[in-house]
Amino acid sequence: MRTIDDRAVRLFIVLAAFFCVNAVLAEFIGVKIFALEDTLGIEPLHWNLFGQTGSLSFTAGTLLWPVVFLMTDVINEFFGRRGVRTISYLAAGLIVYGFVFAFAAIALAPADWWVKAAQSQGVPDYQAAFAAVFGQGLWTIAGSLVAFIIGQLIDVSVFHRIRSLTGEKHVWLRATGSTAVSQLVDSFVVLYIAFVLGPQKWPTSLFLAVSTVNYAYKMLAAVALIPLIYLVRAGITRYLGAERARELREQAAA
Repeated sequence: MRTIDDRAVRLFIVLAAFFCVNAVLAEFIGVKIFALEDTLGIEPLHWNLFGQTGSLSFTAGTLLWPVVFLMTDVINEFFGRRGVRTISYLAAGLIVYGFVFAFAAIALAPADWWVKAAQSQGVPDYQAAFAAVFGQGLWTIAGSLVAFIIGQLIDVSVFHRIRSLTGEKHVWLRATGSTAVSQLVDSFVVLYIAFVLGPQKWPTSLFLAVSTVNYAYKMLAAVALIPLIYLVRAGITRYLGAERARELREQAAA
């Protein structure tokens, strides 16, 4: 049988591709900040943390990061530490690759007619808009990448630590528990590098407040995804066959 005909190989390719595209998209759309209350059409919920108050505002990337968490747990379950580390480094490399070409595109001299092409849509300078959207600050990129890699490595370690204690039982516990620890680190590291060490120099109170709100959102999303984890796990088992799925899980846990 050819390697590509192996259902486990095909499964890993699909999972890796879906993981990477979501991670890259989350980075690029993360430049937009949206108001959760306005999006849902409800009155603003004014949180008050560490002396800071505000409404619930998140980056658009938060729409996709829960999917990344889910894919991490699924790959952890069937392909283990090596599988997660492989796709994490691949995703990080693709994110860097994407930003390199985004900056290259920004540096290209724009056609005169194109700069004014969207004036009727309220965009007086297309080049400036393009640069603002795709030219995220290097501190933000660096913070996001460092937090992503650290978070993924912590996630895989905690996942398998819980798995070694519980065996095949309590899938929800190792999935949610690993996310709880890894995203605690991720949520604070990315904002610390991007906005405390970076040029904006956020005060400690603002850094702690925004980080806490973002972490709370990620944990709510992780809990909400628990049923989906079981559904995906069951679907993969049907696709691979019970024996092959059991074999992969045993190899992943080794």
